[in-house]
Amino acid sequence: MSDRLGQIGGLEQDGDALLKTSLLLSKITKIPFFSIAQIQFWFLAMGVGAAAGFAAILFRAAIMWLQGWLYGTEHTHLLHSHARDLHWLIILLIPTLGGAVVGVIIQRYIPNLRVASVSDVIEGAALNDGRVKSKGGWASTLCSWITLSTGGSSGREGPVVHLAGMISSFVADKLKVDGITGRDLLGCAVAAAVSASFNAPIAGALFALEVVLRHFAIHAFAPIVIAAAAGTVINRLVFGDVTEFSLPGTTVVEFYLELPAFLILGLVCGTVAFVLMRSVFLVDDVQTKLAARYNIPLWMRPCFAGFLLGLIATQFPHIIGVGYETIARSLTGSVGLFEAILFAMIKVLAVSLTLGGRLGGGIFSPSLMVGGLTGMAFGLIATGLFPEVSGASTLYALAGMGAVSAAVLGAPISTTLIVFELTGDWQTGLAVMITVSTSTALASRLVDRSFFLTQLERRNVHLADGPQAYLLTMFGVTGVMRKPGEEGFDEAACLGMVEQGIFLSAQSTLEVAMPLFEKSRASFVPVVEMDDKGRPVLQGALFHLDALKAYNRALEATAAEEHR
Repeated sequence: MSDRLGQIGGLEQDGDALLKTSLLLSKITKIPFFSIAQIQFWFLAMGVGAAAGFAAILFRAAIMWLQGWLYGTEHTHLLHSHARDLHWLIILLIPTLGGAVVGVIIQRYIPNLRVASVSDVIEGAALNDGRVKSKGGWASTLCSWITLSTGGSSGREGPVVHLAGMISSFVADKLKVDGITGRDLLGCAVAAAVSASFNAPIAGALFALEVVLRHFAIHAFAPIVIAAAAGTVINRLVFGDVTEFSLPGTTVVEFYLELPAFLILGLVCGTVAFVLMRSVFLVDDVQTKLAARYNIPLWMRPCFAGFLLGLIATQFPHIIGVGYETIARSLTGSVGLFEAILFAMIKVLAVSLTLGGRLGGGIFSPSLMVGGLTGMAFGLIATGLFPEVSGASTLYALAGMGAVSAAVLGAPISTTLIVFELTGDWQTGLAVMITVSTSTALASRLVDRSFFLTQLERRNVHLADGPQAYLLTMFGVTGVMRKPGEEGFDEAACLGMVEQGIFLSAQSTLEVAMPLFEKSRASFVPVVEMDDKGRPVLQGALFHLDALKAYNRALEATAAEEHR
């Protein structure tokens, strides 16, 4: 590991004595010593974690300030109740104007015309040496801030994760670290941001490993935990050591007769999670087609989405913002059966309009709300049918909250823990675990593993099937091919294959090349570049053996990183 971290600064001259002492203790005790570079990296992880934690807190404070200025209350848990007393025109205009501002920012400052989120961080971890693309990144943060402050029906976890990714990428570029270290720094920043945002250090650390890095390598665990602790300390210094939600009374499961009900709830929640995800993609596709057909300016798309959100909010103000007040009501049993079903359906529509309409924000908090309402509705039915063998209906709300969000994120471990840390209730683990595991297993078969990986799949970034699938996209054929004059290169044979239409473009990757080898059964394929007249100009030849060697080395490097 010291070789990997040597780029950060190497061994200091004044650290020689400590190094020699560590070696001596290692020989005496037979316990491996920690290198100076490792200790340096832990301090670096703490620094990156503190920076990401402060960024998450400042982002949250900025939302509260602008929300307070627009709606008259900074308290996210009271926004729904407060909005009911506002004039309907205010409720309509605020998200409409917010959407218009977001649309202008996207059109002018974001090259790919969409607000960045967690999926971009996952892509950076897998394909870009742990670096998140910064072009348009700050504009995306601004869009998410405006969206969440003006009534957009999304969450703040997506923006803070992306913001943390930009911070770690800046540090990684300044220090010129390699891909492994860059990914570790990215994991540290994400863990700290999530921990600071939700006061959930365990879930923050596991979220970074499970969702962003998508492995549990030992070398990454210690620095990520240190960073998560730093983010949590920052949160508690500002907000105190309090949980986000409180559960009333006891949440006892009536073992063992009640457990099958949680298994069924998991299937229901997996279906609801699938509907939520597909609804977002459906709205995105429909709006994209309508915009292309009627030549609608891009800035009007978020504006129209904001107008529709405002229109819905005039009758259902609970859709405004992250929805913490409604989540709290479901966890305390203050929601009736009809109300829970109706609110869940309206929330799915609102989230779809927000994210499908290219407004900013994340999907985690909305999935918590939809899950809490789904679980409450199911619990009211289950406890009504079998009162003698049932616990509290609020326990079903808690389990549903975790189940839908876990299925959406594709993160059963970290989501289970974040539900416990948000509520402070650790006595219901078995029920929540059963519900979460069942819902995740079902939803992952209906989409590409998770909402984020499905987003990437829709952009032709294939990460859902693991490194054996996406590593091929990382190799351009020009970097692996043999040029004219090199061993084995046969110009005449290459030109003959070009005439037959068997060749690769110089812009192709191994993802394109490998199926062509299978189809043609050739040992090599010419690589060409088109000239100004559209005629192919021979650049080299890609040999099947060379492509396989490059691919194998990449697989070995990935396996080594994930198991060290």
